[in-house]
Amino acid sequence: MTLVYIETHGCKLNQADSQALARRFAEAGYRMVDDPAQADVCVVNTCTVTHVADRKARRALSAVHRANPGALLVATGCYAQRAPERLAQVEGVGLVLGNTQKDNLLEQVNRLVGLAPLISFDRLRMSGIIASGPRSTDTILHEQAPAPGHTRATVKIQEGCNQVCAYCIVPKVRGRERSLHPDALVAQIQRLAAEGYQEVVLTGTQLGTYGFDLPGASLTGLIRRLLEKTSVPRLRVSSLQPQEISDELLALWENPRLCPHFHLPLQSGSAEVLKAMHRRYSPRQYVQAAESIRQRVARAAITTDIIVGFPGETAQQFQETHDLCRNVEFSGLNAFPYSQRPGTSAAHLSLNVAEPEKRHRMDVMLAQARGQARRYRQTLMGTICPVLWETSRSVAGDQVWAGLTDSYVRVATWSTEPLHNRITPVVMEHQEREVVWGRVIHPFRSGVAPQQCALLEGPARRGPPG
Repeated sequence: MTLVYIETHGCKLNQADSQALARRFAEAGYRMVDDPAQADVCVVNTCTVTHVADRKARRALSAVHRANPGALLVATGCYAQRAPERLAQVEGVGLVLGNTQKDNLLEQVNRLVGLAPLISFDRLRMSGIIASGPRSTDTILHEQAPAPGHTRATVKIQEGCNQVCAYCIVPKVRGRERSLHPDALVAQIQRLAAEGYQEVVLTGTQLGTYGFDLPGASLTGLIRRLLEKTSVPRLRVSSLQPQEISDELLALWENPRLCPHFHLPLQSGSAEVLKAMHRRYSPRQYVQAAESIRQRVARAAITTDIIVGFPGETAQQFQETHDLCRNVEFSGLNAFPYSQRPGTSAAHLSLNVAEPEKRHRMDVMLAQARGQARRYRQTLMGTICPVLWETSRSVAGDQVWAGLTDSYVRVATWSTEPLHNRITPVVMEHQEREVVWGRVIHPFRSGVAPQQCALLEGPARRGPPG
């Protein structure tokens, strides 16, 4: 049996693509492994959103080749779409396929490793693994079910972006916007629920515009339909834009199956910088969107992305970003230094922020991010939150389990019971670094409200090992 290793970089879209590839390989008779040294075929699904992501991809390819020089090494993803010639020069790389060629990857691997296709592409199309119809540059990977044993599945509902921001390379590597049909998404999530997955993350390049190319379809309509037609315990929306937040959309969160976590990229708190970035909202609109979320959705957690040092960003404009973030008080904040991407309009801008100043601003934002995340976790202390348990490790003969709340907070607990792929109510007790330590409530029965559960008898083990 031919063994395949897949390494994924970047966003949830890449995670969905990797899950699709893993499913295709498995359906064709391959077996997935977690160690590149054991694999016959190694696939690195790359990101190119920054120069750091580019460097990480090249280093990963080199590391995989060093670990297993005899394997077929495949580079795919966004970096492979943007600069295939550059990745082809990395030692050991035997195949480079961009995003528009990912649905040919299995066929190409079969050819290069000298295998006759174990399952023909026609049969794969008939089974729904590959979309029917001719292959083209805007083909979307349809099946995105993860490998067995995982607890959360990432499902792509659309791909591509028509909103060309000045700094962003994504439209060039993901193409124009196109949506998957609601019927296909309902069927896919029903299948995932039947396979035992407890959470499905809806992802895409530009989620809020889902359905613009499908008569009568919209993101609100899709989520409503998924809540009505599927039974997966949790649905999570990966990212939205502030101008896409509406009362109609937020009303859906009255259903407790929708995770109260909103990732709302800000990028800058300066009106002038947002305009230069070609973003489609103002700082005031952003704040209004955040306020609407908190007014309409109980226990809402809001996370964001910030770009520091965009060309021409003044000290005052950076301060405006810092002040807006302080006022909104996010539960999580990702800060990135501006990275010039060839082919974007911002690459032609002058007045670049000096690197020492950019690093200083990054330090300021990261300090604020740590403080805000810590304060948000502190608000959870003493409350009961549902946690989906994902992984465990043995420490001094005991099991430490790790999982995520519906508001996307990492939680750990000690338990001798198997918790994998279960959602249990947990009392949040205290935080250690970026993790909250909690206590599982027993007995746990589906449909029982957390407030109706009794606490564990006896003292809880508090804190991390050691």
